[in-house]
Amino acid sequence: MTPTLYEWLRQSPLTGIFLTLLAYRVALSVSRRYHGHPLANTVLVGAGLLIVSLLALGLSFDEYFRGASFIQFLLGPVTVALAIPLYNNLARLKRSAFAILSSIVVGSVTGVASAVLIAVAFDMPPQIVLSLAPRSATTPIAIGVAEAIGGIPTLAAAFVIVTGIIGAVLAKPLLTLLRMNDDVVLGVATGIAAHGIGTARVFQISETAGAFAGLAMGLTGFVTAVVAPLLVHFLLS
Repeated sequence: MTPTLYEWLRQSPLTGIFLTLLAYRVALSVSRRYHGHPLANTVLVGAGLLIVSLLALGLSFDEYFRGASFIQFLLGPVTVALAIPLYNNLARLKRSAFAILSSIVVGSVTGVASAVLIAVAFDMPPQIVLSLAPRSATTPIAIGVAEAIGGIPTLAAAFVIVTGIIGAVLAKPLLTLLRMNDDVVLGVATGIAAHGIGTARVFQISETAGAFAGLAMGLTGFVTAVVAPLLVHFLLS
């Protein structure tokens, strides 16, 4: 690669967009090749391909993100669009409203408390403990919560992504092992534990599960934003 071309790649915002779309397309082919196997999750494979590509090209995250931030901007409209399949399941939502809301509150509190207690048990530094606390919320909320309670926002974002990938890989096999085959249960459990990455995964399995995962993801973020500062202060005091 000539120096001129290399510098153009480093400076152009199109590089980030191209690498993201290419990684997603390859990851999607891998997922279809293995019939949606959890380990062939598109986010897991795509993130791995992107990391390898950035290392091979010598691009920093900031250089990559100049273009990829445009794709991140599209997350907002996509999240709002999750309301459409949920509206199609309005009758099931009304029947299960209390159980869903109770699960989200309990799941959010458990997510924050378990992260803090496990981190403390392993004697992790305080800033890592505080960055781990909101790991089950969606990325923008987790970054805001981590910043508010004294954590490191970028580290919190990394924990969120890892949590989402693990949840996306394990949610369906775990519920199958427990013989829970209801789409609402799958969606709510995945949305609470694995936010947007898990939601994208269960949408591949069932539109109903994806709709309820989107609902659970949004409400878990809200509950986490309210509960996390109070719960972290209580557990660490």
